[in-house]
Amino acid sequence: MYQEAEESVVQGLSETCPAGTSQTQAGLATRTTKRQSLSDRTLGKDLQSTRAGQRQNRGMRTRLGCLAHKSDSCSDFTAILPDKPNRALKRLSTEEATRWADSFDVLLSHKYGVAAFRAFLKTEFSEENLEFWLACEEFKKTRSTAKLASKAQRIFEEFIDVQAPREVNIDFQTREVTRRNIHEPSPSCFDQAQGKIYSLMEKDSYPRFLRSKIYTDLLSQTQRRLS
Repeated sequence: MYQEAEESVVQGLSETCPAGTSQTQAGLATRTTKRQSLSDRTLGKDLQSTRAGQRQNRGMRTRLGCLAHKSDSCSDFTAILPDKPNRALKRLSTEEATRWADSFDVLLSHKYGVAAFRAFLKTEFSEENLEFWLACEEFKKTRSTAKLASKAQRIFEEFIDVQAPREVNIDFQTREVTRRNIHEPSPSCFDQAQGKIYSLMEKDSYPRFLRSKIYTDLLSQTQRRLS
């Protein structure tokens, strides 16, 4: 197909060349056409490679989604509880676990609630949001000016900076505001970024957590213990 197209173009060029056109000019036109044909073939190969990469990425996302679904269970929550799993479940009452559904703030104020929510976020590969929020809460308690600067830099490099190891999803403007803030660090320098991530978790992850198998299994276990 490429060869036929090339011959057709060459023929058209030779027909349109006026009498007296030199063989050198015709040869130059032929070489130009060949280079264009080679460029078309290269472009076709690049397009095929891009499509293959997209198919591979879709397959990877599907496999990760299956993994997340399989790991969404109460057993994954008990594995990371602040106390030994059996002791923790004995201490956690149905009333306490039920209150986590009252508000996101109530959930985050309870150590077992944080542990359960973290376990859920792990199934969605987004636990960096909670870790960033917790790091900001701890940062606000810092009293030493020297430690404030070093902690601010560490949090920025770990969660905020472009391609950070655990980069959170914030907009460019918020990132740049935070970047400026850490040059003169104060306990409030991450407030804007922390607020964005809090809102993201509250509106997006928190409702899914309340519907998750981790939470429903946990409630069932505390209820069975009372029966």
